[in-house]
Amino acid sequence: MRDAFRLLLQILAYAAMAALLGYFATMPPYQYGDPGLATIKLSLSHATDRVKPCVKLTQEEIAELAPNMRHTEACERERLPLIIELDIDGENVVGLVASPSGLWSDGPASVYERFDVPPGRHTVSVRMRDTARTEGWDYEKTQTVNLQLGRYFTVTFKAETGGFNFR
Repeated sequence: MRDAFRLLLQILAYAAMAALLGYFATMPPYQYGDPGLATIKLSLSHATDRVKPCVKLTQEEIAELAPNMRHTEACERERLPLIIELDIDGENVVGLVASPSGLWSDGPASVYERFDVPPGRHTVSVRMRDTARTEGWDYEKTQTVNLQLGRYFTVTFKAETGGFNFR
């Protein structure tokens, strides 16, 4: 009799946990964005140029290095900040300087921004500087896009494929 009572209590406890888990899995409902708007996302991670350019080592300098550490160039680790701007319909919505990641500022700089806009035609312009130049831009792209209700439009960047990608 006692074992049956313990089994019944165990079944009730598991059922209560399952009901609680089921409730929190569906409530409160999560809405990703405003269903009456479209969303533009700027998402990228990019390693900029180094603060100081790499220096070619002479044969004597290479010979002084340990055999497993020999290389033809010596490079400083620190990288430049990433400068990026995004315009939607001629209005600047992002103008930021992203610092490189890492303990020695030697990693890529990452940017993630999100904007809800009315659906329809919009002109999206994005510009980025990843070198030591003080004026102008290293990468630019402008495109007129037709954004659909409740959909995402993403601006990404890959230097290997020529720069910005609009999807």
